[in-house]
Amino acid sequence: MVAVSRAAPLRRSRRSRLSAEVTILDVARAARVSTATVSRVLSHPSKVVEATRRQVLRVVAQLNYAPNAAAKSLRTFETRKLLAIIPDIANPFFALILQGIEEAALREGYSVLVGDTLNSLERDTHYATMLPRREVDGLIVLSQRVPGVIKSWARSLPMMAPIVTGFISGEEFGVSSAGIDNGAAATEAIEHLHGLGHRLIGVITGPAEAQPVQERLRAVRRAARRRGTACELLIEHGKFTIESGLRCAAQLLSRPRRPTAILCFSDGLATGVLECARRTRISVPEALSVMGFDDLPVSAYLTPPLTTIALPMRDVGRETVRLLVGRLRGNIIKAERSTLPFQLITRGSTAAARRAHTTRV
Repeated sequence: MVAVSRAAPLRRSRRSRLSAEVTILDVARAARVSTATVSRVLSHPSKVVEATRRQVLRVVAQLNYAPNAAAKSLRTFETRKLLAIIPDIANPFFALILQGIEEAALREGYSVLVGDTLNSLERDTHYATMLPRREVDGLIVLSQRVPGVIKSWARSLPMMAPIVTGFISGEEFGVSSAGIDNGAAATEAIEHLHGLGHRLIGVITGPAEAQPVQERLRAVRRAARRRGTACELLIEHGKFTIESGLRCAAQLLSRPRRPTAILCFSDGLATGVLECARRTRISVPEALSVMGFDDLPVSAYLTPPLTTIALPMRDVGRETVRLLVGRLRGNIIKAERSTLPFQLITRGSTAAARRAHTTRV
């Protein structure tokens, strides 16, 4: 374990002031740690205790340290590269956002690097620290959580960090974000099903720790409470995958009191529900209404076509670039939250409720 001590006052040597060359030794002296610790923070941050990471990254930011020969020139020259970190590149939801990012970045003269974190916090941290290492000019976070090391680094800066979040809020650590009003979207979804006469509604969420999941779940619970006994929810937590939708649907549809509708927090989950219904010979939408969240291109071609909340994935991608480039060029000096519109798309997978089924599948 690395010992933590109070950071020394940030003073540059006479040589550093004259040449603007800040070395790893300067950082180590100012942070009162070893050069090995500085190197470890920048290359393997998950292996250093949180307090030390914060201390070192604060000094790195204040001394404007670039840790390799190529990056030294970045004090006066840009890399013209943006990094987007995503939890699962195989998910078409993120592929659509990346299309918007790539289109907008190219128009602004930037290239885009993509870090696929596979929902791993260690991989999140590994990619995210490319920013304080000056390997990229800016960072777009599409992961379900922002690495603590980047939050600490961003909070330590005297002005807003060149970071933007997509579909999650950056308010907690003072950076801009682009997304939708998750609460309003989830409320409209549950109200659609309730309006069709469904009173016992299954809800399949994504990962419980994901910020959009938490916001949507709070909203559907509030909407159900407003209806009192006229709306009851059966909640299953899953992942944003078809397999998870299949598994959670099997749990819901094997209950003695089976829901007449299932709301899914992604189209992938809803696809799994449709497959479960097919396997168990439950007719959709006659015996079960199914609703998704995303409006992926394939959703209109499922059997039956999927009712869903259409999210502006490409537009959010473009907007994250606008916010990030605005920050890099000094046109945006305070964090902005850009909320884009969503749309309820009604298709053949939802219909008016029949009487609730009481038998097991």
